[in-house]
Amino acid sequence: MIVGDLLELDGLDIGVAWATPDLLERPVTGVTSTDLQDPARYLQPGELVLTGLVWWRPEDARAAARFATSLRSAEVAALLAGEGTHGSVPAPLVDACRTHGIPLLAVPAGTSFRAVTDRVYLRLWGDLQARSPEVAAVPEAVRGELVALMHTDAPPARLLAHAAARLGLPDCSITTTGGRVLATATTTTPPTVAAAAGHGSEPASAVPVGGAGDSPFDGWLLRPQNRPDPAAATVLRGLAELLGPQAARARAVAAARRRGAARLLDLLERDSPGLPDALAAVGLPEQAALTPVAARIDGGPPVWAAAALAEALERTGAAFAAAPDGREGAAALVAAPAAAVTAALREAWPALQRNLTRRQALRAGVGPTVRPTGPELRGGLVQAGYALDAAPAAAVGASADQVSLASLLHGIPTEVTGAFHRRLLGPVAAHDRANAVSLLDTLGTFLAHDGSWARTAEALHIHVNTVHYRIRRIEELTGRSLARLEDRLDLRAALLCSPAG
Repeated sequence: MIVGDLLELDGLDIGVAWATPDLLERPVTGVTSTDLQDPARYLQPGELVLTGLVWWRPEDARAAARFATSLRSAEVAALLAGEGTHGSVPAPLVDACRTHGIPLLAVPAGTSFRAVTDRVYLRLWGDLQARSPEVAAVPEAVRGELVALMHTDAPPARLLAHAAARLGLPDCSITTTGGRVLATATTTTPPTVAAAAGHGSEPASAVPVGGAGDSPFDGWLLRPQNRPDPAAATVLRGLAELLGPQAARARAVAAARRRGAARLLDLLERDSPGLPDALAAVGLPEQAALTPVAARIDGGPPVWAAAALAEALERTGAAFAAAPDGREGAAALVAAPAAAVTAALREAWPALQRNLTRRQALRAGVGPTVRPTGPELRGGLVQAGYALDAAPAAAVGASADQVSLASLLHGIPTEVTGAFHRRLLGPVAAHDRANAVSLLDTLGTFLAHDGSWARTAEALHIHVNTVHYRIRRIEELTGRSLARLEDRLDLRAALLCSPAG
């Protein structure tokens, strides 16, 4: 397949925004949908790149040039730009593609990216079957049956069940790279094409299905339960190649859902009218209570956080909309109670974190379940963001967990809490550095024992008069009276704000 073939695909109405005849002769190896402004690391040479232009902002004069530079470095075949977001392909993007020699095609607003992806992969299947020895390992009749099922948009479970029954595959499953099981096949009949699996003494290797997506959470894997012998392994690789278009479809659908969710989040942030229609457009039920969620990957891009959040929320079985939040992370609205959302995220989190490096920490915050009104959803998202900031690295926090002063303070930036601690207790800390007696420990013990002189003395193994002396010294250094409840609360908060506490 070449780039120019896209112009001949019936029903898609794809047009040329800019290209030269020789550029339309470029061969096509696949298709990837992306909303990243710098997607180079996730692209393969010869791929078509589909973008809804969510990343483009008219006020950013260099955005188009950066995007085109990224595509050129990845040696992609062409760019397909959707006209649904901005009404037409922006002129700066046309100029940037001309500068970098990237054919630019326009996808009308009425043409879905999924339809484009499907048609491209249907066109590529014939070439794939002719040139791939792995695909050739799957008998032609079975290949035809699986392709026919894919044309009917059969789910992964049906495809794998059919393949297992016809090929005698070893026990295997299709999972996402985030660890969610999409389909499982258990074979009880003797193998026909694929040889029997091993005895389970060796770990099995997962076979990637299709290419990489925008994040480590977008991929599919074909996982044999045990290590197969060479003949079975060849068939599994061939099956994985055949299922590649299904994985590409799933990524295209996920990208489209993110675009719709991004528009919803933007509408909420701008307090624009039309919230009920926007909620319905992303599949959230009318008038249903929603739970806001925030997520972030420390050291990772927002689109990764959105993909990880969506992967975890799939486990709830509830309708949701998740997208980058336009800042450093992602946000979602889920039609499920906060407790169920929190439980699902915490269950999924360890497997998702394993897809990241040690320097990349995935964290999330779950807000309260609220009515689907603008003010309540915005307030819920603020609470979710606060719970996110309070959550430890690689963990999920919840606004429902913030039931103490200590938990409330965890969400405040350390620069703020540290400054508060120094302002109130700096003189006491300076005293402790110059003396063997720790007045900070005395203060903490005194407050922990509700201001009881006797119990404080007992806990510190000192005389009660010594406690009186130390407390007076603390009051002198801080200018606060521990006889007053307000001052006690301030000093307690300052202790909790200690960098070591």
